[in-house]
Amino acid sequence: MVELPIAAVDRIIRKATGKRVSETAAEALAEILEDIGSQIAREAATLAEHAGRRTVRDVDIRLAAKRL
Repeated sequence: MVELPIAAVDRIIRKATGKRVSETAAEALAEILEDIGSQIAREAATLAEHAGRRTVRDVDIRLAAKRL
């Protein structure tokens, strides 16, 4: 089950491409984005823990995204 709003993903695709978007295409991208987002979040949590923090900060997210 996808947690990201399909309408938001639809807007992302339309903004990037200027094309019409099927609902299944938006759902597929939402699933992929959630998977990638989860990987980034796990890596960011590891980075925050390594820095001795219990809070994941924006810098952790950005660094994790670059590392993956």
